[in-house]
Formats: sequence, C-alpha cells, structure tokens
Amino acid sequence: MGINNERDIEANMQIGPTELGMVRIFVEAGSTEIPMDFEPEEAEEIADEIRAAAMAARAVKKR
Repeated sequence: MGINNERDIEANMQIGPTELGMVRIFVEAGSTEIPMDFEPEEAEEIADEIRAAAMAARAVKKR
C-alpha cells in the first residue's frame, strides 16, 4: 500500500496529551488499535509535516 493508493477503510483518530507528558496519536480501525506516543518536540515536527502536506495538496488541487 502506498500513499497514493485509496482504501475503503473507516478509522477513528484521537490526538491528545498523556499523563506522562507525551503526545498520543491513537488510531482505531475495526478491532485494531494503534497508540503512538511522541515527545512534544516530535509531535511539533509531525504537525509541521502535516501543514506542509496540506499546502502541497492545495497546490495540486489548483492545477
């Protein structure tokens, strides 16, 4: 599966702080649960990557 391959899978995602000072991205799809914990600095890097991808996606839509 690549980033450009579409799938008909429904998933829920939650993002929030943990009691240990980490940022958790929690993905649930069917019976699968994926908790991913990141240091705050890592979470900020991920947020920057998401913003950059959103900007790139907007540029593609305008073509």
